[in-house]
Amino acid sequence: MTNQLFTGKRALVTGGTKGMGKAIVDKLKREGATVVTSARTEPMGKTNADLFIPADLTSVEGIKLLAERALDFLGGIDILINNIGGSSAPAGGVLALNEEEWLEAFNRNLFPSVRLDRELIPEMMKQGKGIIIHISSIQRTLPLYESTLAYAAAKAALSNYSKGLSNELASSGIRVNTVAPGFIQTEAADRMIDRLAEKYGSRKKALEELMDSLGGIPLGRPGQPEDVAELVAFLASDLAKSITGSEYKVDGGTIPTI
Repeated sequence: MTNQLFTGKRALVTGGTKGMGKAIVDKLKREGATVVTSARTEPMGKTNADLFIPADLTSVEGIKLLAERALDFLGGIDILINNIGGSSAPAGGVLALNEEEWLEAFNRNLFPSVRLDRELIPEMMKQGKGIIIHISSIQRTLPLYESTLAYAAAKAALSNYSKGLSNELASSGIRVNTVAPGFIQTEAADRMIDRLAEKYGSRKKALEELMDSLGGIPLGRPGQPEDVAELVAFLASDLAKSITGSEYKVDGGTIPTI
């Protein structure tokens, strides 16, 4: 196939076995990249990655294992997509969260990106080029204090870190950008909708309640994982060769301010 964006490019995508991560892996592969992905456990079905590396990315050891095996397989990294994240903390506001739950939020949503960047940036600097994209969240500016406060705080820290990193690495030819999804209808979101449907009587009503909890989505629907993947691919490509230090929302207009 001709005119592929990433022919000859080598990419690593964390959390790339489902949802947005899998959509990103699939998009990069379709555009010609060789892609390595990782998650804590191997998926039941086949991934579209060239190599899957099982690793616990909430640990220092897991990050080092992933970096070493990815570099051995690829021989270098041109594109790094830090997609790992999520929240398992209980609802109930700040007093419902204990020390371990706060640490878990930052260990899932900030430190894996920081640690993996530190492992791979030296290789990118040797090459004189590279792309790093962090997947943040609109909750960094729209924290849902009742349910995901620690997650939102960790994503805010990730966005702040990304901006500082972009300024440091620009002169080395490495671009750093952030993508902040809103409500994306992943498999996990579908499971949540199914659970809420039992309470509200239908999936349609459950979906409406979820969108209302965010203050509404002007487009009237959640985004799809492929929407995020298309933006990530653009930012990782030479089409965006002058874009660094920026954050882009994929939220259907949820955030009402500039």
